[in-house]
Amino acid sequence: MTTPETTRPNRPWFINAFALIGLLLALMWTIELLDTYLLGNRLQRGGIHPRELDGLDGIVWAPILHSDWGHIASNSVPFAVLGALVAIRGLRRWVGVTLITVVVGGALTWLLARGGNHIGASGVVFGYFGALLGAAFFERRAATVAPALVAILMYSGIIVGVVPQTGISWEGHLFGVVGGLTASRLLAMPRSTADEASRNELDPKFDWPDFDAS
Repeated sequence: MTTPETTRPNRPWFINAFALIGLLLALMWTIELLDTYLLGNRLQRGGIHPRELDGLDGIVWAPILHSDWGHIASNSVPFAVLGALVAIRGLRRWVGVTLITVVVGGALTWLLARGGNHIGASGVVFGYFGALLGAAFFERRAATVAPALVAILMYSGIIVGVVPQTGISWEGHLFGVVGGLTASRLLAMPRSTADEASRNELDPKFDWPDFDAS
C-alpha cells in the first residue's frame, strides 16, 4: 500500500547561509570582546605568520581575529553584504567560496607575504568580491552578473586595498581576491546546464544539502 507523499519539513534555521553569516559575525565580535577585556589581546597574536610553522594554523584563525574595534567594524558590513550576495546562489556555494578563499588566500599569504602577524576578515571580504566578479566572468548569466554589478557599485573602492602599503595586510587582500577567483572557477556551473539554471535564476530558495535520514 502506498501512502501520500508527506510535506518536506522546514530546514533548521542554523543551516541557512544568512544565519551562518550572522553567527560568524557574532563570533568575531565575541572574540574581540573577550580578547580586549579578559585576555589582554593575546588571541590576536594567533594570525598568519608567513613562513613560520607556528603561524601556519593562523590560516584558520586569522579571519576571525582583529586588532581593535575599528578593524572589526570596518570588516563587518562588507563581510555581511558581499557574503550575502554570494549566498544568494545557495548554502553550498557560500560554504565552498568561503572555505576555498580561506585556504587559498591564507596559504598564499603564509608563503609570500611580508613577515608579521596577518589577521582580519578582510581577506575573506576580498575573496567574496573576487568570487562575485569571477562568477560573472566564467558563467555570464543574469544570476551571476547581477550580484557582481551590485558588488561593483557598492564596493569597487576596496580595490585600493590590494595596493602595497604600510599598516594593512594588502597581501591578504590580494590573495583573498585570488582565492575568490579560484573558487568561482572551481564552482562555475557548466555551460551545458546554463539553460536549465536560467529558469531558476536568483531563486530565493537555497540549495539545501540533503539531510533526510535514509
